[in-house]
Amino acid sequence: MDIQKIHSLFLINNSVSIDTRNIKNNDIFFAINGPNFNGNMFINEAIEKGCSYIISDDKKISRESDKIIYVKDTVITLQDLANFHRRFLKIKIIAITGSNGKTTSKDLIYNVLKSRYNTIATKGNLNNHLGVPLTLLSMNKETEIGIIEMGANHLKEIDFLCKIAEPDFGYITNFGDAHLEGFKSLKGIIKGKSELYNYLIDNNKVIFYNSKNTEQSNIINNYTNSFSFGSNSKSNCVINKLKSDNCVGVKYKNNSIVSNIYGEYNFENISIAIAIGDYFKINLKLIKQGVESFTPENNRSQIINKGNNIIILDAYNANPTSVNLAIKSFNNIKKKNKMIIVGDMLELGQTSDKYHQQTINYLEKLANISIYIVGINFCKTKYSKRIKSFTSTEELINNISKLNISNYSILIKGSRAMQLEKIVKFI
Repeated sequence: MDIQKIHSLFLINNSVSIDTRNIKNNDIFFAINGPNFNGNMFINEAIEKGCSYIISDDKKISRESDKIIYVKDTVITLQDLANFHRRFLKIKIIAITGSNGKTTSKDLIYNVLKSRYNTIATKGNLNNHLGVPLTLLSMNKETEIGIIEMGANHLKEIDFLCKIAEPDFGYITNFGDAHLEGFKSLKGIIKGKSELYNYLIDNNKVIFYNSKNTEQSNIINNYTNSFSFGSNSKSNCVINKLKSDNCVGVKYKNNSIVSNIYGEYNFENISIAIAIGDYFKINLKLIKQGVESFTPENNRSQIINKGNNIIILDAYNANPTSVNLAIKSFNNIKKKNKMIIVGDMLELGQTSDKYHQQTINYLEKLANISIYIVGINFCKTKYSKRIKSFTSTEELINNISKLNISNYSILIKGSRAMQLEKIVKFI
């Protein structure tokens, strides 16, 4: 069956699923055959739960059903269906990638745009070869703007996702030391993330960029179909920082906008949301409301009051760039009692030892801050007695009552797999 016919079946219910645990009645179930699972093993369950059709690439299935549509490859069919649907809808698509801040930027942009436009954005971090198609297929004829987050850990991945989503607009948050196992070097990261801007330039689409980001400016190289933001007075959208110890505030069109987000490194994430709101002619009141009403969650730059302690929880992900930015921002806070709990940074490949030691060297320079490191990688580094170490999050939790944490400002930062958010309930 060709994609157009599958799409006509999809339009009847406008809903697909790749996981039988969250199937809704009349979904089309794609039996994805992945490295750790085979969706074809759950076809009977999908039928029993009320799926209208099953897309399968395994003809060895014992059960015969007129609901099963056989294709050569379910993953490719899902991607082709998403691309066909994107062209069918003819809506504006904004793509976002980068080493840090993708999800926060995406959520802020969504919070601003939805005030005027019917907007759909990537849920959570569904930003890969399966997540991007699923997001596109969640859009319908009422959708006016789609926001697609694109993640990557190797070259050509962003280029591939662009061919599925065919974005009209794009923004790269930054280039940082992340996913070095796949990209090998910062040069590789810049090349990989820049595939978004290359696609936009090749197709004469709009690029959003920070006018103070030299690397991005060099890539754009006077490309005229672009829209800049930043403190540079020549930017299309001029935005300046407001000084603050906790939440990030900005000055835009002589108005103060104060977010609920911690960390000066989030200035760019807030700025791009304002800039895109400006580009799409959303009025100042709605832009301000969109930024100020946004509350971070899922362990991203959250501020948590716990007794007489203030916890800054930024433990969804970590790489050398984001960790150093978080530490720098925290060090600038004018508080008496401060504590940093930092966990291992993962997916750094052969550079792991180097970057963990560099972070330790940076931490050693900070005065009057209690420092705790968590994880095998940090424990392998050379550090002084002032730094306390724990091989795992569980070990820290088992010893946390001995630390006498009271009346502190605490930064918690680490990779997702470290699950440092578990610490919060014990402080």
